[in-house]
Parts: sequence; C-alpha cells; structure tokens
Amino acid sequence: MPDKAILIPAALLVVWTMVMAIWMAVDRVKTFTKAKIDINKAAPGARGVDLQKMLPPGSDWPAHNYMHLMEQPTVFYAAVVILSIGGPSGYDYGLAWAYLVLRVVHSVYQAKINVVKIRGALFVVSTLVMLILSIRALLSVLN
Repeated sequence: MPDKAILIPAALLVVWTMVMAIWMAVDRVKTFTKAKIDINKAAPGARGVDLQKMLPPGSDWPAHNYMHLMEQPTVFYAAVVILSIGGPSGYDYGLAWAYLVLRVVHSVYQAKINVVKIRGALFVVSTLVMLILSIRALLSVLN
C-alpha cells in the first residue's frame, strides 16, 4: 500500500505553485496597468518573453519563479510517488520536507529580492537535496 505521508510535501508544493501562479497574475496586471501596456494590442502568440522588453526591471521575477516551479520540482513529484510506492524511510520524509521549504524560500526570495548569488545558493542546496531524494527513490524500488 502506498505511503501517503511522503506525498504531503509534494501536495503542498503543488498548492504553493498555484500561489505563485496567482502572485504572478496579480503582479502582471498591476505592472501592465502601471506601465500602460494594453495586452489587447499584443501580437498574436506573444509570450512573457516578448513582454519582458516592455516591463520595468524586476517586475517579471514572480513569473520567472513560476516557470522554475515547472522545472526541477517535476522530478520531486516523481521521486515522492516512487518513494510512496517503494517505501520511504524517516530520512526520506525529512528530505521531502526540506525540499519543499527550500523551494518556498527560493520562490519568495526570487520574487522579492533576487540577488543571484543567494538565489543560486538556495538552488544548489535544493538540488543536492533532490539528488539524494532521487537516489533514495531508486533504492526504494530496487530492494
């Protein structure tokens, strides 16, 4: 029977991702209004990258973070599902919770302050946690 407890940090990261999506949307509306950008006049198929050129520096940080939450965390979701099936250890729960906390801290930091050296350090630490968690996921199904 799958272990649901290891899925809690993943479910919370899903919710956090939606919080960042809402943060990004609200922030974009405010930024577009302030910059007097009429999205109805945007070229068909225009994307955030096209709009970046018209936005003030830093106004797209929440959008960048939202995109980051579509990247590496997808590996996290797979790893915790594998662990749920393969049988997690207490160590794995700690890693999953640490990854969640690191990603939330990374999100807030990137969306508000965004000093690359610090953001990079947060990314490196979360990546190391993810590396260990992925190895643990593999080991859980090999036993």
